[in-house]
Amino acid sequence: MQTNIVLTLTGADRIGLVEEVTRLLVVRGGNIETSRMTRLGGAFAILMRASLPQDQLDGLDAAFESLKAKGYKFTVSQIEPVSSSELHAGWVPYQIEVIGADHEGIIHQVSQALAQRGINIDTMDTHTTPAPMSGDLLFTMKALVYVPLTLADPDWRTALEATGQQLNVDIDVRPKG
Repeated sequence: MQTNIVLTLTGADRIGLVEEVTRLLVVRGGNIETSRMTRLGGAFAILMRASLPQDQLDGLDAAFESLKAKGYKFTVSQIEPVSSSELHAGWVPYQIEVIGADHEGIIHQVSQALAQRGINIDTMDTHTTPAPMSGDLLFTMKALVYVPLTLADPDWRTALEATGQQLNVDIDVRPKG
């Protein structure tokens, strides 16, 4: 019987890390179904959903001991897989993009504006890059959100754009389609 897990691993970035982590799963009959892996500063972060035989779950901590000994942080959570479309059946997906000069609080204020209206963030990716002319940091956020059909406030997009004005960033909201 297969079991589903969410696995996280963080630590120093190095060549071969992804191969080592995926090998530890594959040799146990594991299959990586969804993953995000990225270097954040000098650290590397792995977030993945995988399935593996139930009898292999107990030995997974021991399999990762060599990485723990090298300073890597590792967690495993057993889950029941549910797709976004199942979880948000009848909800409307929207793509949100935020662009502007980087400063504290952008992610917090945008996520707060969404949460206050009962809107769920499915995915969010953010990064900063030097602006072409000035070299100042330019913040970019892309998010997929699900809006319930029962949302009584049809002006949630206007309210979100007002949050952008307060933050001095551009917020673009489009139906995902």
